[in-house]
Amino acid sequence: MNYAMIFYIIGWIFGCESVLLVPSLLTAVIYHESAGIAILITIGLCLLFGLPLILHKPANQVIYVKEGFLTVALSWILLSMMGSLPFFLSGAISNPIDALFETVSGFTTTGASILSDVESMPRCLLFWRSFTHWIGGMGVLVFLLTVIPMAGGYHMNLMKAESPGPSVEKLVPKVRTTAVLLYQIYVILTVIQIVLLLLGGMPLFDALTLTFGTAGTGGFGILNDSIASYSVYSQTVITIFMILFGVNFSVYFLILTGRFRKAVLSEELRWYLGIIAVSILLITFNIRNLYSGIGEAFRCAAFQVGSIITTTGFSTADFNLWPELSRTILVLLMFVGACAGSTGGGIKVSRILILGKSICRELYLFLHPRGKKQITMDKKAVEHSTIRTVQAFLAAYVLIFAVSVLLLSFEGFDSTTNFTAVAATINNIGPGLNLVGPAANFSIYSTPAKLVLIFDMLTGRLEIFPLLLLFYPATWKKF
Repeated sequence: MNYAMIFYIIGWIFGCESVLLVPSLLTAVIYHESAGIAILITIGLCLLFGLPLILHKPANQVIYVKEGFLTVALSWILLSMMGSLPFFLSGAISNPIDALFETVSGFTTTGASILSDVESMPRCLLFWRSFTHWIGGMGVLVFLLTVIPMAGGYHMNLMKAESPGPSVEKLVPKVRTTAVLLYQIYVILTVIQIVLLLLGGMPLFDALTLTFGTAGTGGFGILNDSIASYSVYSQTVITIFMILFGVNFSVYFLILTGRFRKAVLSEELRWYLGIIAVSILLITFNIRNLYSGIGEAFRCAAFQVGSIITTTGFSTADFNLWPELSRTILVLLMFVGACAGSTGGGIKVSRILILGKSICRELYLFLHPRGKKQITMDKKAVEHSTIRTVQAFLAAYVLIFAVSVLLLSFEGFDSTTNFTAVAATINNIGPGLNLVGPAANFSIYSTPAKLVLIFDMLTGRLEIFPLLLLFYPATWKKF
């Protein structure tokens, strides 16, 4: 185990966090808010813990899969703990577990909140709260790879451990260049959305914070009714960009490099857009009598479908009051999630496709025991290791989900509340149904239950295995 390299990277994580806190500090200065002192203290603590770890660069910079997964898991936990200090030290969130819950929800782009009155928060903390979405959306380790040079070709293991999806490939030969390209696409889309929202008359602060939540598919709003108060134009822009940020970023790379045909023929992309289209049509038909016209019903359905399948979690309506069919479709979309290689959560469309094709192959082999049938994606054979990993992921996912629901049942709430609370956190969505619906929050749960949900949020964002390795005894044995 290369502990020196793990500590070195963690030192850089603290250093990056101190820099990323600066915009929130400037927001406090602009709005003359005393909460800026808490942010300044946090910056100082980040530097205090980070600089000593950065000063001595390890001679051995090799990072194997094990080190990569452990580094990612530890980095996200420590990043969240440090990032929760502005909320706690300022007194805006007096309970440290609640502050951690809110911060983990931000970094993991979940959007589940314990706050009942968001509008009472200082603007600098609202900015930091939304900015954590943008940081966590693409991944803090991916960001780290863009700003610091690290020798060797092993650092793909960091990107694989943090990037969502069953497989992660380099877009170009160098890992650092791949990370830079991903962030360039991420920043370009972010800037375009900000500009479009500003053109619609939205204030700059609102445009920034809502775009951070959209880009990271996180869903923290700065108003108590989420997005409902904004204009139809703004809601439409956010709907479109939620769906765009749920697309695999390699598709945008293919488009930018002139390979448009290959991009649009992506099997995952076609299924992703198809699921969205069918879900919108079904929900629109189902809720048409709840709204003044079919156009309004379509707009509400499109926004909510885009928000849930991309695991953003914004809302323009209390879908908890919608008919059972619409609620069921939204719950199913929570599990499907967005595309691999996007900022969205959930199981991912590509995994669903691979699992479906695996079932079809097994049925084929039952009928033709001596036959051969290969699983393909985009006309390329899917490696057996990828299929095995997808199946192991699903098994671990189901087990963690079941245990989490069981632990939450001790709270005494109804099964729909507990089931959707776990679904909303492990899939990094935000709102659930009933007592944790879009018009409610997660403050109803006790501290032990919130710790379970914090674990679920981290597990969902890191795709299970990096976090589970922390608790696997063999991980810490010397070989």
